[in-house]
Amino acid sequence: MAAKSFDLIVIGAGPGGYVAAIRAAQLGMKVAIVEREHLGGICLNWGCIPTKAMLRSSEVFHLMHRAKEFGLKADGIGYDLDAVVKRSRKVAGQLSGGIGHLMKKNKVTVFMGEATIPAKGKVSVKTDKGSEELTAKNIVLATGARARELPGLEADGKLVWTYKHALQPAHMPKKLLVIGSGAIGIEFASFYNTLGADTTVVEVMDRVLPVEDAEISAFAKKSFEKQGMKIMQKAMVKKLDRKGDTVTAHIEVGGKVETMDFDTVISAVGIVGNVEGLGLEELGVKIDRTHVITDEFCRTGVDGLYAIGDIAGAPWLAHKASHEGVMVADLIAGKHAHPVKPESIAGCTYCHPQVASVGYTEAKAKELGYEIKVGRFPFIGNGKAIALGEENGLIKTIFDAKTGELLGAHMIGAEVTELIQGYVVGRQLETTEEDLMNTVFPHPTLSEMMHESVLDAYDRVIHM
Repeated sequence: MAAKSFDLIVIGAGPGGYVAAIRAAQLGMKVAIVEREHLGGICLNWGCIPTKAMLRSSEVFHLMHRAKEFGLKADGIGYDLDAVVKRSRKVAGQLSGGIGHLMKKNKVTVFMGEATIPAKGKVSVKTDKGSEELTAKNIVLATGARARELPGLEADGKLVWTYKHALQPAHMPKKLLVIGSGAIGIEFASFYNTLGADTTVVEVMDRVLPVEDAEISAFAKKSFEKQGMKIMQKAMVKKLDRKGDTVTAHIEVGGKVETMDFDTVISAVGIVGNVEGLGLEELGVKIDRTHVITDEFCRTGVDGLYAIGDIAGAPWLAHKASHEGVMVADLIAGKHAHPVKPESIAGCTYCHPQVASVGYTEAKAKELGYEIKVGRFPFIGNGKAIALGEENGLIKTIFDAKTGELLGAHMIGAEVTELIQGYVVGRQLETTEEDLMNTVFPHPTLSEMMHESVLDAYDRVIHM
């Protein structure tokens, strides 16, 4: 059987792979994409999108309980967990189907199956019907990542869950332990806690949401505890004893081990790259702790082979993967490509309250030797926030004292995952504090707090 030839083969159809394929097709390339599970990858099917749908349900549920505050009446408030999950799956399904349509529209050939790279420029796909041999001068690895499993804390789907089980729960947890307080852990903690689960979060680092600015982490912890969550920091789950429908967790904190009983455990202790079974080592690809080593243009060092998204390392974000996909397609087409700078990529966490940030934390800016100016503005000082009944929040901005460059922005509160983009654009355009101060922000909006936070850094704040 003759091999089918393409200009580009993309392995993995998540937000990195499918975007790379579309961009390459736009640039006139003949493109194939190989996917072993589902178009849209984890993000669309089992990650970003379905979790947001579920968190929206819990947010509405939370607001229903606050009806009286807004002069409204709501009696007999309850929820149907199966219906919440069904809506979430429907949202994911709708978008996954949309990717199939985009592939057809852009004339990208889709192969559903498991890929290996037997030699440079060759891809072999094991499908239901047998195997397909493909060739291309360029190959993009976009195989993503999966949940890290720690020995003794492995998921079983009944008592101990990964994110996948948590998105299709077999039961509603009564007493829940969440191991890990990164974005995934804290979003599930937030969802189940809002629906009434007695929730404990264990974090090995010295604070929750450890990649965030320390001040935002402290604010988040206070908010979570106010909602009834128990937060254990600098703590480690040593082992889980499973018996009947109870899990006894042995948690080491402050040098002592204490035991606590739960009916459900969600493990969210990071991810590992999907690097196995592709034949990468034989090709000479360098792998470090399950991630492919690349240069700033996502080149692996093997001619014509690129790696993008989660497999190429942190930050593990869908929008980073998509952007890298476009960059690599441009590069292959001989266009001028701009490398993706990790510090200009925003991170968003959709817990309650939301958390969003871009650039350096205060500690990182100091560590890098910057002399800084820091501004803060609380939600309580903003008319729109008060009108919304969302007075709990903070916006923090960090500037280079010498040049006025916006080094970082950190937010917690209602809708900050949407607000952060203002600062992202500002950083991309190399905005200074003066540009931001001279920008007229519309009133009444939450965005005005972004202005006030900048003003505060330069002792010019108006409403505080």
